[in-house]
Amino acid sequence: MAEHTMLVLGLTSIEEDVYRHLLRNPGIDVEDIHVLLRHEAEPTRRSVQRLRELQIIQKVDGVTRACEPELVVARLAEQRLEELYDDIRSLTHLRPLLDSLGRELPEPDVGEERRTVERITGLEAIRARLDELAFFARDEVLAAEPYDALTPENIENSRPLDMRCLRRGVSCRSLIRRTALEDGPTLAYLLELTAAGARIGVLDDLDELMLVYDRRTALVPLDPANTAKGALCSQEEGIVTTVVNNFERLWAGAEDLTTLVERRGESMHDTGITDVQATVLRLMCTVGKDETGAREAGIALRTYRRHISDLMQLLGAENRAHAALLARERGWI
Repeated sequence: MAEHTMLVLGLTSIEEDVYRHLLRNPGIDVEDIHVLLRHEAEPTRRSVQRLRELQIIQKVDGVTRACEPELVVARLAEQRLEELYDDIRSLTHLRPLLDSLGRELPEPDVGEERRTVERITGLEAIRARLDELAFFARDEVLAAEPYDALTPENIENSRPLDMRCLRRGVSCRSLIRRTALEDGPTLAYLLELTAAGARIGVLDDLDELMLVYDRRTALVPLDPANTAKGALCSQEEGIVTTVVNNFERLWAGAEDLTTLVERRGESMHDTGITDVQATVLRLMCTVGKDETGAREAGIALRTYRRHISDLMQLLGAENRAHAALLARERGWI
């Protein structure tokens, strides 16, 4: 079966055949091993040479032996991981390639200007563009979002985009309204982002929606009073610079979320759940049956289950197992 081969570790089928044969028959003469394995002589000779270079087989006192499988697999796995990390690092820095490919495009006709401002309408189209921009962001994402609370759907759609950027080391700064901190699930998600490396500024008044990616592309609503009408996506330098300057002006007057939360006497792992909810959360993760958990918590079964439902919403969890995982990640249990 494929999962039992060494192909995933970078060895060819001939190289694996040679190694396995030497494990079974230590000390045999490798000069004629192609005959025993029924392979052609030259490919087998090259395989033996590569196995020696990789220190998978060694010649000691004139005798060729296979190295211990545990050492071989560990060495090859480490080498493959390094190669994969190199590939990943290359794939996250595609801007030079995009610039190079862009230079291959023909020059626009006289009087024709390449479009730098795009009008986007429809929620799905906007989400698709945001996903695209987040995927290609490499340095910085700036966001000003004047919401009072995030719905579970908002959080579900935003989490993979935000976390993908943060895992790649993209600097993420967001501005939010202070009123958003009064909503439990919203505050929990914001704290989750700060724990992953995001910086969040809090303002008493925030009415402007803006998103900027790598200081190259800006998204602003077509109508600030009605964001449902759509958005303008622009790479025009003047427009992007104006949006960035506006963001920085607002950022300078914002209060850091972490500082604000700590001053309010809340830790990064405490979002204001009650003692009863903390007990229910612990029991949910340690007790198999709801009836047992409710009895140990000293509350009715219906109340116990309602607390679980509230906790799952607060954590933004899809199910109880997911809730337990998120709670452990945030230090709640």
